[in-house]
Amino acid sequence: MIQVAIVGSGFIGPAHIEALRRLGFVEVVALCDASLEHAQEKARQLNIPYAYGDVEALLAHPGIQVVHNCTPNFLHAQVNRQILKAGKHVFSEKPLCLTSKEARELEQLAREAGVVHGVSFVYRQFAMVQQAASMMRDGSAGRLFSAYGGYHQDWMLQETDFNWRVDGKQGGVSRAMADIGSHWCDTVQFVTGRRIVEVMADLAIVWPTRKASVTDNSTFSERLPDADYQDIPVTTEDAGSVLFRFDDGSKGCFSVSQVSAGRKNRLHFDINASVSSLSWDQETPQQLWIGQRHRANQILGDDPSLLNRDVAGQAHFPGGHSEGWPDAFKNMMLNFYQAVLAGKMPTGPERRFASFSEGANVMYIIDAIVKSHQQRRWISVEQ
Repeated sequence: MIQVAIVGSGFIGPAHIEALRRLGFVEVVALCDASLEHAQEKARQLNIPYAYGDVEALLAHPGIQVVHNCTPNFLHAQVNRQILKAGKHVFSEKPLCLTSKEARELEQLAREAGVVHGVSFVYRQFAMVQQAASMMRDGSAGRLFSAYGGYHQDWMLQETDFNWRVDGKQGGVSRAMADIGSHWCDTVQFVTGRRIVEVMADLAIVWPTRKASVTDNSTFSERLPDADYQDIPVTTEDAGSVLFRFDDGSKGCFSVSQVSAGRKNRLHFDINASVSSLSWDQETPQQLWIGQRHRANQILGDDPSLLNRDVAGQAHFPGGHSEGWPDAFKNMMLNFYQAVLAGKMPTGPERRFASFSEGANVMYIIDAIVKSHQQRRWISVEQ
């Protein structure tokens, strides 16, 4: 059994733990949180034997091979740095860090440490996203023309919707783009095999001031009508639109919103190529729409027997059996831990998970998007 530790037990930490336990050869043995008391309580709830209130103490736990960084955004760089310096394999939540400077440092540290390193870009792990990427790689979809789409949610729709991500010191200078736009950029770059190299962005804050509950700042919680609130100025975007250019000259655009009523978690893309178009929507994840010019359009389901041979293993059940976000999360962990078993980072198409290099690349895109909005012009993405 591979011995694993988790740092951070908020919304995403338990999702990591559940996916890891489904693998069968990974054991979560320790949990760290902001205080020892809180860590002990969460460890009891999640049936984890050891609890720590300090990252350095956790890293000294005997036998730990891999550490998952599930902390709030502002701690990502610091904790990732500690894990790498301890020589442990590391799997980080996104964003990798908050600044381009930190991204370059962490990418270099990961290379020097010689460990397996991954970033939690989960949407590339859906079987039908893998199928779309395979069709672009093998040329069956043709030459890339353009890419369109977006990522829309409604959990920040109301003035009383508030949590730590709204605070620029904890969440960073970008919110909607860094939080969910980063997923769209990684997914579309993975599918097309191309890099976004230039952006033109227009961002929007729909609530310049939000009302934060004095007693509750949970990410997804019901707001009570008799709760006490305090007014908090907002400096990060609720929504935005981006024009972009790929490194091969093809172009596209996408929109991001955390204030779209009724949209719960809609990451969607249209890839237009010379033979066919490929369209996918995370809210109907088992379908890939394949658009044709001279014959009927096709909706391909995630039956392993119908998928390209190089991705069929990413669908784990017979056709017609629902697979969704938790299964994509399991795929991500399985792909990462196969590299841990091998003891080295895979290269090329062999590596199905996002590394610190992809994590850094997306940070450069977000940085360029923020600069583009501020300067009202096209901005080149750092390489």
